Amino acid sequence: MDRRSLLASLAILPLARPALAQGRPVRLVVPAAPGGAIDVIGRLYAQRLAVRSGQNWVIENRAGGNNTIGAAEVARSAPDGQTFLVNADIHLMGTRVVRGLTYDPVADFTPIARLATAPLLVVGHPEQSRARTMQELAAAMRRDPRHYTFSTSGAGSMAHLAAEGLKRAVGADDAVVAHYRGTAPAINDVVAGNVALMVAPLLSAQPLVQAGRLRAFALIGAPARSAAMPDVPTIAEAGVTGIDFLLWYAVWGPKALPAAAADTLARQLNEIGQEAEIARRLVEMGAGAFTTDTPAAFAAFIAQENVKNGRIADLAGIQPE
Repeated sequence: MDRRSLLASLAILPLARPALAQGRPVRLVVPAAPGGAIDVIGRLYAQRLAVRSGQNWVIENRAGGNNTIGAAEVARSAPDGQTFLVNADIHLMGTRVVRGLTYDPVADFTPIARLATAPLLVVGHPEQSRARTMQELAAAMRRDPRHYTFSTSGAGSMAHLAAEGLKRAVGADDAVVAHYRGTAPAINDVVAGNVALMVAPLLSAQPLVQAGRLRAFALIGAPARSAAMPDVPTIAEAGVTGIDFLLWYAVWGPKALPAAAADTLARQLNEIGQEAEIARRLVEMGAGAFTTDTPAAFAAFIAQENVKNGRIADLAGIQPE
């Protein structure tokens, strides 16, 4: 290698890892409690980032406030490559569900890349749902919408928006949506028969469906049926149109993060998602790795999601609390 080529190669070496201070761990803030999907996915990627970058990545759980407490911590952080946020789609809904939010979910962050996506499953109590198929459920909801309450994991979640969209798509605008503090209490109330329906993460609902404690009606956000549940149709197959909601998980940095650091981290995250073990673990969670994102592509996706989410939020009358 000649001297010019050597200097050129040395010039790009710092981009092999984000702009990190030697010896300092990188914080990956999880705005949710340990054990949930955001936490598990964050830890999977943090472990591999540590190997690839040679830097220690530390998970920091800052739960509460519909995932806004942890996000606020990252918004306040310096754009020095030492602090990042891993969050789900609910991040974009912060100003719509939390009154007096101290940050802007878009303007105060640097989008890095999406990590994974996952479909949602329309489920119901076997008796309270009063139906065996999605077509029967839609008809029953139109006849008696006030009988049907959807539980959700929290205001502003993708499951909340999907429930609001679904009840309108089937002509049951007066069906009720009730918010819980997390997926577990929301789905438990459906199992108990206290609530008729839920739009739930596939991973959370699948074991209960297989045990006969919940009935599955349709997959939302899936282009095809799930291999794990081949008898459950997609929402489009069931004849319900206009429902396009998909759970997704991603990484952000503070605003003004240098473009080189953002691009490099996005590339590393994409490469990690292509690893066989990571792909396998995500499939076990009912998710699929997203391995082609760039900060620019993610920013464009965010703009589209905000338009869609805003439309549903306005129709549903969602207000910050």
